[in-house]
Amino acid sequence: MKVALFTAVLLASIGLANAANIDKGQALVEKGNCASCHGAGLNAPILPAYPRLAGQYSDYVYYALRAYQVGNSNPQFGRNNAVMSSQVQAFSDADLHDIAAYVSSLPSTLIVKK
Repeated sequence: MKVALFTAVLLASIGLANAANIDKGQALVEKGNCASCHGAGLNAPILPAYPRLAGQYSDYVYYALRAYQVGNSNPQFGRNNAVMSSQVQAFSDADLHDIAAYVSSLPSTLIVKK
């Protein structure tokens, strides 16, 4: 019983230590000037070809950004877009999680069907 409790506490603390930082994500989004394409609040893209990001699920945003980092090196997973690939190369894995957390926290006009 004590081992199970210790394990649960340990796993919970690991999860808390790896929690994404929304404020850091906001700073990274502003530094990357993401609004120049994705619009004000990442909710008003300047062209219809650019996605509306605000309010998107954080895991989706993370995996999309990670796929842009991978690019053509893995055709099963990577995404090929010259602009996005160059934008995300300098970010660490933690940075991508922070960005994804921030993007998902933004108010959105996305329609989610239930």
